[in-house]
Order: sequence, then structure tokens, then C-alpha cells
Amino acid sequence: MNRRRPTLLAALTLTAAAALTLSACGSDDSSGKGADEIAGADTGSSTPSASPTATDSAEPDRPKIDLPADLSYTFDWPKTGDKDKDAVLADSEQSIKAVDLAIVNQDPLDKAYLYYYEGEAAAGTQKFIQNYVDQKASITGSYRFYAPEVTVDEDGTASFTYCEDQGKAYVKFLENNKVRKTEVTAKSYVIYHTSLKKNSDGIWEIQNIASQSGSAKCQP
Repeated sequence: MNRRRPTLLAALTLTAAAALTLSACGSDDSSGKGADEIAGADTGSSTPSASPTATDSAEPDRPKIDLPADLSYTFDWPKTGDKDKDAVLADSEQSIKAVDLAIVNQDPLDKAYLYYYEGEAAAGTQKFIQNYVDQKASITGSYRFYAPEVTVDEDGTASFTYCEDQGKAYVKFLENNKVRKTEVTAKSYVIYHTSLKKNSDGIWEIQNIASQSGSAKCQP
């Protein structure tokens, strides 16, 4: 199984009780199928940015994503000028924030992320969020996403690759509000590969997602 934030989950594993293990996410590196992950507006706004309409119909009624002030996001992926590619970017941005909202809400079945994830990706993400719930942990800090590459096919599917900088992102334990700060290393930079499909409402849903820490492509 893949995961959205392997470095953060590694920190969570190290600080959990020895008898507990994370079934979905435990190491720093991952590849494969499934899902977890990972985004919002240019800065730490808790209000989701407007997404380009993927079809000529009215904009769908998307879930509201309100995140706490201690979470901030930077998305360095400018618009391409292509309607479908820009819709993939916008929906991916919201899908990342939606997963974080589920972690904050401690709800593995939170409606917001299920709006953007389907099938194997949804099942993997549910397990990913459940790990945080089991450890009574949440997230805090700053996240930066960059180096986007989008390919859209005529059959209504797309592939999206991007990087995440987790250097200022941390696990926060809810029982005592203790933040587990970790050293920035090469593994703080993670690459993601996602497969998406546009549904009947024009939403680009994530079908599969894989991640790898320490990717040379994502190093500063």
C-alpha cells in the first residue's frame, strides 16, 4: 500500500506505544497502489479555492473544507491554460486538504475526502486516517506542493505527479497537544503518482495513489 505522508507517519510510529503498530503506513518509503493522500490554496487559508469547472454544466456542490489555523498550504502549481488539466490540479488540491480535514476531525469516513477518492484509493485513505485516530494524533505545520506534471487522456482519465515538502509538517498528539518535531532530511521530500478519472459531475476522482520518500526529483 502507498501512503500520503510516509515521513509523518514514520514519526507517528516512532512515538506510539511499542505494542501498537500502524497497519497501513509505517516506513519512510512506499510504492504501489491504494491511496492516502495528499492540497489547498497558495497559503494557509482554511477556505478551499474555487476549482475550474470540468464540464460546461454548473459547478458541483463541493464539500466545505475548513481547516484549523495551525495548518498552512502552498501550492506551487500554476494554471496550465488547459481546462481539464487545470481541473485536475484544482480537484487534487482540494482532495489533499480533504484528507487533512478527516485527520483533524478524527473521522476515517469523513464526507469531504470521500467526495474526491474512489475505490482502492478511498479504501487505502480510510486506513491511513484510521491510523491517526487509533494513535489519537493529528497534524500541524506547513505543507508545500510543487513540480506538478499532468497528463489527461481522451477517455476521461488522467495521471498526476507532484512533490511535497514535509520539512515543516509535524504530528500532534491530541491527549497532551505535544508536537513531534522531526529533523529535515532527504526523506522529507516526497513524490506522489496519482491516477484519476472524471465522474459524471465533472469531478476528477482519485482512483490510485503511490508515494515515495527521498525522491531525487523532489530534492531542493
